[in-house]
Amino acid sequence: MRFRHGLALSLSAITCFIAPSISASVNLELVVSGLSQPLGVTHAGDGSGRLFILQQNGRVLVFDGSQLLPSPFLDISPIVSCCGERGLLGLAFHPDFENNGLFFVSYTNLDGSSVVARYAVSANPNVADAGSASIVLTVAQPFSNHNGGDIRFGPEGNLFIALGDGGSGGDPQNNAQNTASPLGKILRIDVDGAFPYAIPDDNPFVNDPSTLDEIWALGLRNPWRISFDRSTGDLFVGDVGQDDWEEINYEAVTDRGGHNYGWRLMEGNHCFNPQSNCDDGTLTFPIFEYPHTEGCSVTGGFRYRGSDMPMLAGIYFFGDFCSGRIWGSTNTGDGTWNTVLMADTNLSISGFGEDERGELYVVDRNGSVYRLVGEAFCRVVLNQTIFFESDTVSLNTFKIANLGSQPSQSELKVWLSFPGSTTSLSLFSLGGTGDLILPAGFSVDLAPLNLFSVSGVQPKGGYQIGCRVLDYATGATTAVGVAPFTIQ
Repeated sequence: MRFRHGLALSLSAITCFIAPSISASVNLELVVSGLSQPLGVTHAGDGSGRLFILQQNGRVLVFDGSQLLPSPFLDISPIVSCCGERGLLGLAFHPDFENNGLFFVSYTNLDGSSVVARYAVSANPNVADAGSASIVLTVAQPFSNHNGGDIRFGPEGNLFIALGDGGSGGDPQNNAQNTASPLGKILRIDVDGAFPYAIPDDNPFVNDPSTLDEIWALGLRNPWRISFDRSTGDLFVGDVGQDDWEEINYEAVTDRGGHNYGWRLMEGNHCFNPQSNCDDGTLTFPIFEYPHTEGCSVTGGFRYRGSDMPMLAGIYFFGDFCSGRIWGSTNTGDGTWNTVLMADTNLSISGFGEDERGELYVVDRNGSVYRLVGEAFCRVVLNQTIFFESDTVSLNTFKIANLGSQPSQSELKVWLSFPGSTTSLSLFSLGGTGDLILPAGFSVDLAPLNLFSVSGVQPKGGYQIGCRVLDYATGATTAVGVAPFTIQ
């Protein structure tokens, strides 16, 4: 393998330092503010790096990495009933959006019914075709609350739809346990097999005449945010409680659905209706519950699978709308879960989200989106992910920070790995003496920074660029902020 133009020597020395590791706590970095009742943030999976922000009033906005674009991606506010617990509640891009341009939204219409609709992007990638709407599913809601509304594509490509129990209080119609009703359920449909949808052959109740074929799971009160672990396919569900308990439910990818999470028989791990002898042995209990002394409305989140904070890999993050607390939960491997408080904020946490790199975001309904960051981190974002002969590999973001309360000491190296080889090249080193520190509260972005021209670079193929942090105290090296790219 060879690099021309003296790549390793073409960068000037920079003196700076970064903390050695990421502690078991998190901080929030403001991404964008001035929003109107945001409820969620997601990505399109198309390599653009854009974030799509869901507003309850019926608008989807685009953040391009540096600014909020002036025109909305989609505005369906004239057909959306808002607000309270109604509004534009869910957004999911088709797994093949990059090629077919399709995405799906979930909202309550002017009649108060829950609607899932399919849209297509226009010739402008930052604007949807508002006239492309096709209704996929409509479910009547007997009351104005407990609509649920989250939608998410599962690892196998089917669309999951989370619906609340229909509202009021205490599920007076017992919808969550009624297998002939879609309310209080998670549905699973195939949006590619037929229009408006087909029933997946492996749905758990397809051979049960007393149960709707679409049902994947039942016994939910108001599932507010579901997610899939992008590495394992495991499902997490945040289910808002009645008077006393909030809960997080979990389903391993190997379980294949059919769980009854208990509502209205149980609220969390506690009998609700009836007040005793409520579990006949068929119910699935939550992995975590917390009382209303800790919050009042759970917001489900995501399991962290990004590269900026490797010490937090595998932690499932979730929060509470009322208290602003953020917890992290990990599977101990013996069937139990360890859950700890990760941050105590003053946010009204209405949602969490992932970007294409697996980094996590927190949505504050008061009008802001934050990035979840460790106390110390390195973030590397390239100008693009596919490069050709005439391109220049550049850093759009190269940010290092110590947001902790204590100074820290280490050395940071920016490295490049080669395709099909264990060889890596150190582009430049920050620090290297071990006798200086990165002060607490320090933050700097050294980008934009041109790294090298692709001209003449061999071999072609997949590369990675990122940070390696050497902890002087332990001698351990940790890779953080890894960004893959391809030279063609």
